[in-house]
Amino acid sequence: MVARYVVSPRGGRRAHPDIASALRAAAARGRAALIEIAPGRYEEFLDVRGDVELVAAEGAGSVVVGPPRGPVLTAAGSVRIQGLTLVGRESVVVGCHAGTLTLDRTEVWAHGGVGVHASPRTSVTLRDSVVAHGRTLFTGGVGLVERCRFTDAADNAIAVIEGARVTVRGSRIEGSRIHGLRVSDAQAEVVGCELTDTGQAALMADTRARLTVADCAITSVHGEGIMFIEQSRGSVDTTRITGARHGIAAASGADPVVRGCVLTDCRDTGINVQTTARGRFEDCQVLGARNISVFVTTGGTPEVHDCRISRGNVGIAVTEGAGGHFSRIGIEDLTNSALRVRDGAEGLFEQVRVDRCTLGLDTKGDGGTSAGLTDVVFRDFETAVTALGRSRVTLEGVTAERGAVGFFAGEEAQLLVRGCEVTAVSVCGAAVGGQGKLSVRNLTVKASEGAGVSASDSGYADVAHSEFTDCASAGAVFTDEGGGRLVDCAVNGTEGPAVRHNGRVELVSLRTSLPVVQIRPAEPAPTIINNYTGPVIHGPVHNSQFTWNNKNVNQHQTTEDGPAHE
Repeated sequence: MVARYVVSPRGGRRAHPDIASALRAAAARGRAALIEIAPGRYEEFLDVRGDVELVAAEGAGSVVVGPPRGPVLTAAGSVRIQGLTLVGRESVVVGCHAGTLTLDRTEVWAHGGVGVHASPRTSVTLRDSVVAHGRTLFTGGVGLVERCRFTDAADNAIAVIEGARVTVRGSRIEGSRIHGLRVSDAQAEVVGCELTDTGQAALMADTRARLTVADCAITSVHGEGIMFIEQSRGSVDTTRITGARHGIAAASGADPVVRGCVLTDCRDTGINVQTTARGRFEDCQVLGARNISVFVTTGGTPEVHDCRISRGNVGIAVTEGAGGHFSRIGIEDLTNSALRVRDGAEGLFEQVRVDRCTLGLDTKGDGGTSAGLTDVVFRDFETAVTALGRSRVTLEGVTAERGAVGFFAGEEAQLLVRGCEVTAVSVCGAAVGGQGKLSVRNLTVKASEGAGVSASDSGYADVAHSEFTDCASAGAVFTDEGGGRLVDCAVNGTEGPAVRHNGRVELVSLRTSLPVVQIRPAEPAPTIINNYTGPVIHGPVHNSQFTWNNKNVNQHQTTEDGPAHE
């Protein structure tokens, strides 16, 4: 049976003048106790032990407990706090050292450190409560947070460390100077929460932690919306992140699973995977990222599937030795490249649809830089594929419609085209320049306002089993020192030559009714020597000698009437 105690500074029948005296009486009886506290401010420290419930008699906010210094409340046993306001200015405001502690409709104001501390092997529940300024710290225990508000924490609003297991539901975290929630070498579940205006990542998982996030809204954070680092794991489902610097990031071996999330108006990147992190991203949307929608760098290797990228600058960028597999992705309305692979990175792209982006794919880097595209469609572009440096690109079943150039290899890059189609381009279907190499099999080019395929500079184009139809300039053009061969190709149409070449191309089994035209090399220009320090003469000059840049000049003249005059 529960023993009932009343606390009232104004006195009364069987009333205790302060809370501490009621606690001593309850401890002396050794029974479960209910202590009802009258409204007022109590400047005392509460050491609560046993099976005790402290209740504000006239509702939440009517009782304020706050000693001048030190902790406000410590608990050991089965302790329940309801409706109190606990105010501390140093150390730990509320600490659970053993057993269980429940804070219900309670406010904790921590002006100098930790608001609530759950020690190892304890269980702490916060329900419909507020923690202001200080952090809520779970160390090796179990925690449950429901419908609470954490505001203006001086560092992390909630910290889950050293093997603790905590669930946070339906709560709001705002204004933390560091993280909204940090889980380190522990487990945390965050469901249906709102997080805003944190100084760094709103949710941070580090040191092999496990973080599970679902149905949350994260807005206006100064760092990442959600960050996984240091081999942490976990999942993020149906969460919306708006206005973060980076939407969801993984680094240093982390490996999260992200599904059904929307990342909007990120100030730098939407998805960011780096330093040997992995991760799987499915059914996500990245909208309006200012720099890069999906950024993979320094050894990151994610899998990204069934996602949508719209608006912004660059779509997917893989750089600095990173890699990734990207499939069933829609990309639209970007001001720069939809796909980018640079500096020793490798990217594999399958079933990607790109609409209204300036560049489709651009690659540049050393021989270790490579990209493979299968069943990819580019529409409304300037150049669908550009390979530069010594990068290597393989295209299989790629379609390019409505642009300037379909596929281009320059510098020392290698471009392999297999079973692709280019339609309605204004310059060329496939081209090679610099010292690049273009290998084409089963390419179809239709309705090019320029050439079907071309080689210039010292580029080499090896083209076989391909068809060029209605190409205004020519089916194939070879200029400068560009060379190559056409094997078993067809050129169809009613205008222009089938091939315009410089004599450096091998034609084998060419099928066409159009002429083949060899370009005659231009006559070498005469050598002109300009001496800008000599005299300038306008008009004809006869029987004359000129000298300049001399310190002394002796002039002799011989006439018919006499000797020369000096």
